Amino acid sequence: MPVVPTNEAELRLEQQKIYWRSGVAFILCAISLCVAHFLLPRIIDFPSDDLESRLVFLAVANLLLVAWVIIGVRMVSNGRRGSAEDIGGSAYSRPSPNIAVASAFLQNTLEQFVIASVTLSALLSLWGAPAMPFVAVSILLFSIGRVSFLMGYPKGAGGRAFGMALTALPSVAAFLLSIGIIIVRL
Repeated sequence: MPVVPTNEAELRLEQQKIYWRSGVAFILCAISLCVAHFLLPRIIDFPSDDLESRLVFLAVANLLLVAWVIIGVRMVSNGRRGSAEDIGGSAYSRPSPNIAVASAFLQNTLEQFVIASVTLSALLSLWGAPAMPFVAVSILLFSIGRVSFLMGYPKGAGGRAFGMALTALPSVAAFLLSIGIIIVRL
């Protein structure tokens, strides 16, 4: 049974869980992205800064990100085939409880994929090779975030907050860095 607040006290408790778990995700992202920037280039030989290397790196990054969308599609597809309520498709009814979490996971993952793909692509295009460690760790955080989001979904908003934040925060950072680079170049 999903966790849904039924009064103001439960709502405040759920909000506190969201803030706390998002804060933990923020700290983990900040540490991970700083380590990526300062330490990874010393231990991993990233590709050179030519256009071809950037494009290949970006293609791999996007394939790793879209894998999570494919996983979500597969989860919904498998659920639909096994459910008389859902086999007709989303055009004819809302998802039944059989696939509701999988559908929500797919929808959110698709949204997060679009944001991550665009922001990481922009950062790599604008910053070049120095962005590669950031992009690599962002993909790792995205993946951990998706697993955490899915596992926490049945536990309500507080349960999925860590995974949601871990997925989204690197994209927010990439967006802000990209905007910063554009402003500095003007």
